[in-house]
Amino acid sequence: MEVDKAEGQPSPIEFRLDPTSGVPTYLQLVQQVEQALRMGWLAEGDRLPRVREVVAGLAINPNTVLKAYRELEHRGLAVGRRGQGTFVRGLPAGVVPLRERTALRRGLLDWMRSAQAAGLDEGGMVAVFEDALRDLREGRDGVVA
Repeated sequence: MEVDKAEGQPSPIEFRLDPTSGVPTYLQLVQQVEQALRMGWLAEGDRLPRVREVVAGLAINPNTVLKAYRELEHRGLAVGRRGQGTFVRGLPAGVVPLRERTALRRGLLDWMRSAQAAGLDEGGMVAVFEDALRDLREGRDGVVA
């Protein structure tokens, strides 16, 4: 189901680029939309920034923005409407409702505070998290002997 929102409203997302990330510009835009959808910052029916707005704000080629929007359409996350713009059409897989996401975030913050108290810095926390995520993905229990 598509939800029509007021056409004149500004987009709730503003893109930012990290030229040092090594990630192609169009993929950075795609990833930011996916992240905004996962976090509930964007919802079905929201308008993405118009191509000319993104080009003016980031000083990038219009074809880069169009490529990102085509990729979002290919993934089923956006739909272009001639003369109106590009709108959020759906959500990526794995989006959790706000209540559950809030509880999970609270638990993660508790873990981060415990890790910090144990002496881990941000890099150490990221390393432990990524290692545990890899164990989960590979079906291992993560217990080190």
